[in-house]
Amino acid sequence: MADTLTITFAQHNQRVGDIAGNAKAMLAARERAKAAGADLIVFPEMHLIGYPPEDLVLKPALIERAAAELDRLAKATDEDGPGMLVGSVFVRDGALHNGVALLDGGRITATRFKHELPNYGTFDEQRLFTPGDLPDPVLFRGAMLGLPICEDIWHPDVCRHLADMGAQILICINGSPYEIDKDVLRIDGVAKRRAIDTGLPLAYLNRVGGQDELAFDGASFVINADGTLAAQMPDWEEVEISTRWVKGRDGWSCVPGALHRLADHPEDIYCAMVTALRDYVDDNGFPGVLLGLSGGIDSALCAAVAVDALGADRVWNVMLPSRFTSQESLDDAEACARALGCRLSTIPIQPAVAGFDAMLEDDFADTQVDITEENIQSRIRGVTLMALSNKFGHMLVTTGNKSEMSVGYATIYGDMAGGYNPLKDAYKTTVFELAKWRNRAKPKIGKGPLGEVIPQNIIDKPPSAELRPDQKDSDSLPPYDVLDGILHGLVEHEKSVDQLVAEGFERETVRRIERLLHLAEYKRRQAPPGVKLGARNFGRDRRYPITHSFRSG
Repeated sequence: MADTLTITFAQHNQRVGDIAGNAKAMLAARERAKAAGADLIVFPEMHLIGYPPEDLVLKPALIERAAAELDRLAKATDEDGPGMLVGSVFVRDGALHNGVALLDGGRITATRFKHELPNYGTFDEQRLFTPGDLPDPVLFRGAMLGLPICEDIWHPDVCRHLADMGAQILICINGSPYEIDKDVLRIDGVAKRRAIDTGLPLAYLNRVGGQDELAFDGASFVINADGTLAAQMPDWEEVEISTRWVKGRDGWSCVPGALHRLADHPEDIYCAMVTALRDYVDDNGFPGVLLGLSGGIDSALCAAVAVDALGADRVWNVMLPSRFTSQESLDDAEACARALGCRLSTIPIQPAVAGFDAMLEDDFADTQVDITEENIQSRIRGVTLMALSNKFGHMLVTTGNKSEMSVGYATIYGDMAGGYNPLKDAYKTTVFELAKWRNRAKPKIGKGPLGEVIPQNIIDKPPSAELRPDQKDSDSLPPYDVLDGILHGLVEHEKSVDQLVAEGFERETVRRIERLLHLAEYKRRQAPPGVKLGARNFGRDRRYPITHSFRSG
């Protein structure tokens, strides 16, 4: 029996539903692993069909095509070279499973199904899949491999069962979305515990790339039985690494290899935005993006993210001044576009505003000018930007942050119009932090320039929508550090008014913000998708009724 193994881990991107394309990429990776002398190549969770597939897995045609493609992959292993561990979807006895297949010697030698199905946050696997039985190990070239799948290692039962049944190496394939600080939780909070508890080395392979509102950071790793880190793959990059395993008196272990540095905070957040926007645009076939560049910090940060994701030649900024737009804002927008090296058009909206004033003159007679007229300006901008998008094919990026979306300070069918929002899960204080960081550094996956790309004046000046004379956000909202502190409590931690008051916030302010948060739910339901950054993004993580009367204080 062999006492060494070489295992290649393929930290790859996927395209959901592109079964043939994913299979082609796997076969190419197998050839590279073969050249490197690998015995086995491992791919992430559901890599053949893409993760998460959502209700696509309810289509019999997809299941049939995935099964046929898996058979073709298996036949490819009849040639010399490594076996393959491939995640896919399987039907057994009429039940649908999330599983993994071991391919070797020209056939499917084993399949194992996910036992623990996550049913929280962005996950609803219990709705789609049937849990597999506690899996037994599989024999591969002299080693007993335990094959837990993602959620299986977040609970002790599966790994404990595999160890009891004679597993010698745990290989866990994953589709684990990015959240702030999740890389630390995966290693220290979960994987090390399973390795030490079972006395077995554990390899953790995660996918990378964007899928709708999720960003996958990769950051795969190998931990030996004593809890030491033997290999750390980079985050936010497609990469393949070859690991060498040896069998000694105390069992199998991974020979220590490269330990790549993971992105620090807030580079990790920025990379999540870049990754999600890049793959959303590219996978949906857009030639580029356009956005309204107002001279404010939100749109400036979105422009920087877009350039880092796609390159300056695919980003089109549009300044849409009204009679309330300051020269300062015009200058700041121009300086930002110039620093990023991307296109800037200026389209004044006053002719359209005058047209709407004339159209509505009779019906608006004897009424006071109010927020309605402010929102008309925003909606004219939305119509204009969508017209450019329709004409030239660029996807419209929206630029509202989570603080504004929380309290409804966004115009539905106006500045909320568009295809994707990189800032959807970023609070205003996070926006400022990211803007300052981007001026000091460039993300490792970024295509934009070095140096200051967001003019300092944009960061320093008081935020304003500029929809009426001398308007400031602070006219109607508390300071953003106060607002975001309250919102973190209400949204991220489900705290009550009384709890936040006990933490030092003013009661009437908290009550007002809670009221605005609930009233704005109908707007958020109609907002474009945007990348998930924290544990409670608006959407699947937080599913509130639009119509309800509960208030906590």
